[in-house]
Amino acid sequence: MRKSGMAEDARGFGRHDHLCWSYTSGEEFTARAREFLVEGLELGQRICFVGAENADPLRGVAAIEAALASGAVQVIPQARAYPNGEVVDPADQVRTYATATQEAIDAGYTGLRVAAEATPLVRTPEQLNAFLRYEHLIDRYMASHPFSAMCGYDSTALDDHAVARLTAAHPTANRPGQFRLHAPADGGCAAELSGELDLYGHDLLAALLECIDPRPTDGELVLHAPELDFIDHRGLMVLAAHAQRHDATLVLRTRWPGAARVVSVLGLPHVRVEAIA
Repeated sequence: MRKSGMAEDARGFGRHDHLCWSYTSGEEFTARAREFLVEGLELGQRICFVGAENADPLRGVAAIEAALASGAVQVIPQARAYPNGEVVDPADQVRTYATATQEAIDAGYTGLRVAAEATPLVRTPEQLNAFLRYEHLIDRYMASHPFSAMCGYDSTALDDHAVARLTAAHPTANRPGQFRLHAPADGGCAAELSGELDLYGHDLLAALLECIDPRPTDGELVLHAPELDFIDHRGLMVLAAHAQRHDATLVLRTRWPGAARVVSVLGLPHVRVEAIA
């Protein structure tokens, strides 16, 4: 079962998890990646680490030595996986991991788990925008396939805005954030929204929506928001504006009663709130 949380560590994750780990030292990331990958091996998954050649988190882990020879463990140098300056093709990258996941299943594993140091792919605005779209698409793939990933980002090499957007695009992260906007666990709506959306989150929300671009179905942009704690009218208007760009009505499914009151008082057009248990 998939977790969704505002801040977590790397332990206790299941098979379909997607974790953002922002760090300030390489040693910190490799330590957390080791925990994440060892757990995957215990779950019967094929595991893979993508990172600097001198930062192999599996080195010295006795339980993994035999697995290295069997093909259960893969270590891919960062320079080979992510050529310097590359702008990722979101759909192509999802296909790559989908193929690798199927290969793992065909080989008798329960799925695929990857820990990747992805900082080289988000250094420029163009890279970041493309990678955020990829993060949303791969998150949607993970919801229904036995693939999980831990994405590492060096916060000393990125500005705060970039780290905030990357954090918000994942269902789980080690860094606190105002809100999360990611693919839904069941894949039945456009996206899942959680946390708080107030005056300080509007710009971040608008920037994230532009990148991940959740799409409507049958004229409705449905957001599942069981863990939404607060959203003000400006946040609703940002969401509604995105829906309108796709000629759709915003449908917000939430337990928070304030959302319906805001829509009722202001008479926001093209916005419908549906209460969920």
